[in-house]
Amino acid sequence: GGEFRCFKVEEGIGVLPTGLGSVGCLVLLSGCEPFSYKFSLFLAMQEVTATSRHYVDRLFDPDPQKVLQGVIDMKNAVIGNNKQKANLIVLGAVPRLLYLLQQSSSSAELRTECAVVLGSLAMGTENNIKSLVDCHIIPALLQGLVCPDLVFIEACLRCLRTVFISPVTPVQLLYTDPTVIPHLMSLLSRSQRTQEYITQIFSHCCKTPEHQTILFNHGAIQNIAPLLISPSFKVRMQALKCFSVLAYENTQVSMTLVNVLVDGELLSQVFVRMMQRDNPIEMQLTAAKCLTYMCRAGAIRTDDNCIVLKTLPCLVRMCSKDRLLEERVEGAETLAFLMEPDVELQRIASVTDHLVAMLADYFKYPSSVNAITDIKRLDHDLKHAHELRQAAFKLYASLGSNDEDIRKKVRLRPDFINSFFLTQLKVK
Repeated sequence: GGEFRCFKVEEGIGVLPTGLGSVGCLVLLSGCEPFSYKFSLFLAMQEVTATSRHYVDRLFDPDPQKVLQGVIDMKNAVIGNNKQKANLIVLGAVPRLLYLLQQSSSSAELRTECAVVLGSLAMGTENNIKSLVDCHIIPALLQGLVCPDLVFIEACLRCLRTVFISPVTPVQLLYTDPTVIPHLMSLLSRSQRTQEYITQIFSHCCKTPEHQTILFNHGAIQNIAPLLISPSFKVRMQALKCFSVLAYENTQVSMTLVNVLVDGELLSQVFVRMMQRDNPIEMQLTAAKCLTYMCRAGAIRTDDNCIVLKTLPCLVRMCSKDRLLEERVEGAETLAFLMEPDVELQRIASVTDHLVAMLADYFKYPSSVNAITDIKRLDHDLKHAHELRQAAFKLYASLGSNDEDIRKKVRLRPDFINSFFLTQLKVK
């Protein structure tokens, strides 16, 4: 017999700090006055904010042990709690944590715990990342890397990794100080964690030819190549991604890579081994991209066995409907890039594993809702299905760019014609 109403607590009421935003709440009325619900909501928000304020206040305690315990309690409170993270950022926890992190009088344990909390705050929303960057977290963490304590260095690198992989972080901040890149190179030998975090930072922050040149000139190839045979899969994977972004449309890097030896084996052969079917798909695909970029740069001939018999078939496998949407898109686009200038590769691809017929499925995705039991995956794929169609058109264009027989083979397929016109109708 009740009714639903929506109440809103405006910004700045009572002790709620400006910046937390308006809070919406839907409550069920059952014989009570609406104001009582509004007041209850206000008290609940006041309690949450008071708790957050308590965490921040403890950071200013004159007793170092109480400060340390306060940071540890804050760390436990923010794990998996984005609201708590946002509250602490608004209440000014970040500047104080950065201050404690940079003080030489702070104990090694306190500085490490501060870096851990900052890393946890960075794992929240993009707004959290923006706030951290605005507080100059990157220079503070980079400065922390000169400390000899390995545990503290790893905590700083882990936080830096989290900040830099966010799309809202300006990657140029990594290159502002010319001493940073060589110092990061020197830290690669410290531990598997430093190797994983640093290579991941490099792979996300190498966006331009200038970035490629900076990393190349500071010894990226010779420092990262040995990591391809690391016992840690995460290290091998991040090192492989580094070579992928370094070699992309870069002749200098590609020509250097083709002569590199890793434990007595040519780097190109290491990439070939990584494309084997018993390796994770991510590794196969990234290794194929490395060889593709080296080939397009002229470092490897298009008729080399590692291209014709290994890279091309691997990329065709990535186009199978059994693969995830992202893998199919990346596989098709990389394959299109590989064979675009070479008619012989186009002819080989056109008769490999029914590739032309396989691409028709790109226009029907997802063909059945029941085929995907994960609702989140289905929702994601429905939103990104246009990327599949775009990748298919790129691959069709590359396949038929030089050979009339291939173009005819594509044109005469009824599923291609139907899919093409269906796509045109959807666009309209």
